[in-house]
Amino acid sequence: MKNALTITPSGDRDLVMTRVFDAPRRLVYDAHTKPELVRQWLGGLPGWSMPVCEMDVRVGGKYRWVWKSERDGTMMGMGGVYGEVKAPERLVSTEKFDEAWYPGESLNTLVLVEQGGRTTLTQTMRYESREAREAVLKSGMEEGVVASFDRLEEVLAATANANPR
Repeated sequence: MKNALTITPSGDRDLVMTRVFDAPRRLVYDAHTKPELVRQWLGGLPGWSMPVCEMDVRVGGKYRWVWKSERDGTMMGMGGVYGEVKAPERLVSTEKFDEAWYPGESLNTLVLVEQGGRTTLTQTMRYESREAREAVLKSGMEEGVVASFDRLEEVLAATANANPR
């Protein structure tokens, strides 16, 4: 059985997502910072690929992700800048979509806490306004996050099996 995702509004502008992964923190961190792993789990719905996955994971470094629909060629891109990098426990970055579907950009803080070989991922997304946060909540993003995190669970299991300690 897969671990459940919780998404909770906090304050006026934040969304807090939490999920436990059956993997050590280092693997979960690597899956968020190594393009060859990010490509395997992040965001792509069935029929979508990720032709661009550029990541300069350091303070002030930028990332750029672009997904492409194999059906009609539609592209969706986003990127941002890393403001804090503390391996393997914390990443802070901005997020802005090329064709924004919510106003402004968000500030995303990823925190990973390991206990007993399992890692609790908490991602807090701070939007520029309550309206922006509400637009994200109404967008159906939860379905996409659940699908991505389910794939992440599979990538983590495969990575752990390929690199036993």
